[in-house]
Amino acid sequence: MKMLNPQQKPRLERRIAGSTNRWRFPRQPFSGDLLGLSQMCKAANIDFDEVLKNPDRLCISQIQKIFPENLKNKTIQSREADVVLECLGFKWELHQPQLFQSETLAKLYLMGLARGNANPEKESVKILQAQQPGRSREQRPVKKMILSLKINDPLVTREAFATALKNLYMQEVKICLDDVLGVLAAAHILQFGSLFQRCVTVMMSGLTPSTIKNFYLAGCKYKEEPLTTACEKWMEMNLVPLVGTQIHLRKVPKELLHKVLKSPRLFTFSEFDLLKTLLLWVYLQLNNKTQTFPMYQTVLMFFSSFPKNCAFLDRDVGQNLIPLFLCLRLHSITKGKDLEELRHINFFPESWLVRVTANHYHALENGGDMAHVKDLSTQAVRFGLLFNQEYTTHSKVITLYGFFFEIKGIKHDTTSYSFHMQALKIQTVGIPIYASFSFVFSLS
Repeated sequence: MKMLNPQQKPRLERRIAGSTNRWRFPRQPFSGDLLGLSQMCKAANIDFDEVLKNPDRLCISQIQKIFPENLKNKTIQSREADVVLECLGFKWELHQPQLFQSETLAKLYLMGLARGNANPEKESVKILQAQQPGRSREQRPVKKMILSLKINDPLVTREAFATALKNLYMQEVKICLDDVLGVLAAAHILQFGSLFQRCVTVMMSGLTPSTIKNFYLAGCKYKEEPLTTACEKWMEMNLVPLVGTQIHLRKVPKELLHKVLKSPRLFTFSEFDLLKTLLLWVYLQLNNKTQTFPMYQTVLMFFSSFPKNCAFLDRDVGQNLIPLFLCLRLHSITKGKDLEELRHINFFPESWLVRVTANHYHALENGGDMAHVKDLSTQAVRFGLLFNQEYTTHSKVITLYGFFFEIKGIKHDTTSYSFHMQALKIQTVGIPIYASFSFVFSLS
């Protein structure tokens, strides 16, 4: 006879479930078979793996469906609060239907019910059903429950937390851009999904040079890919013409800057303009007490002050910056004045400048054929045209190895513009066009 240890934990057993023999859990919280549980999660639009890890999610989702959506907006003020939430040094009075919009508060509430009830889920369901329209208002009194929630995130202020709790009762509470980070952090702690997504939407539409850093870091912290992607796309268009002209350039995280520099969609007027923006960023990192945006000549004097025996990128302070500058297309800098300036500040290793000069020489020797350029997405010469709203037409002529190109934009209406690039050929009489590439786009 096999002796059983009374303290031994029960194992999963195969039992008959319905007309088939399927795996089944022997006791709560899963009283049904795995297939049935999977089907229940699918019907409730809940991740099956998450329910296995956290059984409370299924219970909370089922309770959320019991009361109607409009219950949280009607006659709540006429009832006494069911719960007192102690948080951030305040006591917040809340009502039971609103609690279940927040998974965190719902779990705390169910844990509070469990202290005095064998089945807290059923007890909560009975209370919610009694509160639905059409039910009798005569119901047994409910003792006000006291819950405690500790928050250590410095972003969550009392004002931000109050805004998050207000959204439990009202659907369209205005979220200010100055407070959105705190409300986002509060929504994450409360596991209040709809509010969290509203905050993300506000942040994506409120990107500026002053907010880009904090919004991007928030997207990384909470693994919110749409937000980080929006930050990257915004920086691709605004790094050189906007952020690169303000002191907020200092706050741009190195990781974000590296992603933007590698992007084939990065906008710049020319490669040399992009280089100047990157040099300004390095200067601001090394001179963090500077409160005003520096002049470019100040930046040149700073890098020129280092000893000439070693290039800046070869020094210890410059080693970790090499990946950023490898993203630049230095072969696109063709003006002799600009190349001489790079040599004067002693920023790049000598081997880099020699390679650039050699490529220019071979291109000129071959009639402008840039044989060393193989990949269009990473090596193409970049030029940009900034078309202001008051313009009706605007153009820019580009020269490269004796060839001339014109970028021209035409405004059709307030939301529609067309741009085209023309290759020009210089002759003794006029400048005839012998090639043209055009495209049209609309602004949403």
